[in-house]
Parts: sequence; C-alpha cells; structure tokens
Amino acid sequence: MGSKDFSAQKPVYSLSESIRKKQRQGRFPVISEIKIRSQKHGDLLCGRDPAELAAKMSGCPIAGISVVTEPLHFGGSMDLLKTVSGVVGVPVLHKDFITTEDQVTESAACGASALLLITALLRGESLARLIQKARECGLQTLVETHTSDEIKRVQSLGFDLLGINNRDITVFEVDDNNVGRTESLVRLCGKSRPVVSESSIESAMDVKRAGRAGADAVLVGTAVLQAENTTDFIHELVSVGWPA
Repeated sequence: MGSKDFSAQKPVYSLSESIRKKQRQGRFPVISEIKIRSQKHGDLLCGRDPAELAAKMSGCPIAGISVVTEPLHFGGSMDLLKTVSGVVGVPVLHKDFITTEDQVTESAACGASALLLITALLRGESLARLIQKARECGLQTLVETHTSDEIKRVQSLGFDLLGINNRDITVFEVDDNNVGRTESLVRLCGKSRPVVSESSIESAMDVKRAGRAGADAVLVGTAVLQAENTTDFIHELVSVGWPA
C-alpha cells in the first residue's frame, strides 16, 4: 500500500485533544464503543444497526467512539470501522490485535483517528515501530497496559495516550475485574499524556472512582451496549463532571 498519507483525506480528529476539550467543558471524557459481541456476554447489538447506534452515540457529548474490528472473538471487521468513521463527527479509535504496519495503514484508510496498541502482544522494538508508522499515517496511538511492569516498559516511547485495561485482553476480557486496577496503577503513569481507564466501567460510580484515582478518561464498551437507554446512560457517565 506504500506510505501514502491518509491524514489529508479526512478531517483531523485528535482523541487526546477531544479528551482535554471535554475536561475544559467540565464533562468527564467518555469513549463509547461499537462492539458486535463479546466472549463473556454474547451478542451486544441485539439487532441494532451499528451505524445508527454510532450516530446516536456521536450525538452525545462523548470524547470519541471505539470500534472493535477483531472478527473471531468480537465479531468485528474493517468494514465496520469504515462505516462508523463515515457517520460520526468525533474521533474514532480502532481496536484490534494490531501487530503489523499494514494493519496501521489500513486503519488510516478506513477513517480511524487513533488506534490501540497492546503492550502484552508487542515487544518494545515492534511497539516503537508501530507508533512511528501510526504517526506517519496521521494516527494517534493509545498504548494499552495491564500491569505495573508494562507501564514501566513503555514510558519512554513517544505515543499519545496511555490505557489501563482493568481486564486481561490476553484472555479476551472474560476475567472478572473492576476499576480497582486503574486505582492501583494510575499513579505510575505520570502526567505527560492522557490516561484512559478501559473496561469494567459499569456505572457513574465507576467513572468517579477512575477519575478520582487520576484517570483522564474512561472507555466504556459492554455496559453502554447493554444499557436500556444508550443516550441516557452516556449522559449519566459524562455528567460525573470534571474533575470527578
């Protein structure tokens, strides 16, 4: 595919700046998610059209939307990323098990603003190379960690956002955990870039806990997809306010 610069083909949506903007507005930054299914909870869309659902989420005061494209365990696709990116006006975070530069290039081509890189899957050299490739394609990087050792390992790299996954992605997030992992690890993250607490966010109280511990944003997947009323639930989370 070459080194074509895809950033010039779409509006520039900075996920990190969107998070800071929500903070300045006094809202807690929430990244909502489009995910077809999960290993633990099964079908999450329940017949809903993902584009319509994403547009509804985008109409709320969220900081961004995550799109899970991994097909085998989460039912996603790159077409899903392309579709969602085309209907929303907020930064789109591409979530998958990204390990190659071709995947980064395809992510940009499908309209993502940022992509997820999972420390547990990547050696330091590979992670640094993918961060650089993402920058060349006009993408920000959210580097995900789950342990104190992983946080220490990535601190010197030039990525944009640091994620703490409260669940273990290596077992496809079927483990039981809670925002306590963010509370125990966030003090190790420093203040040089936004910290995102991911997974196990099920209520406004969880958002408050993450924020008071030091997280700058939360990524909410299953809970928002299972909510009885999507927009009401998102507004409830955002209304925690900043600072939490």
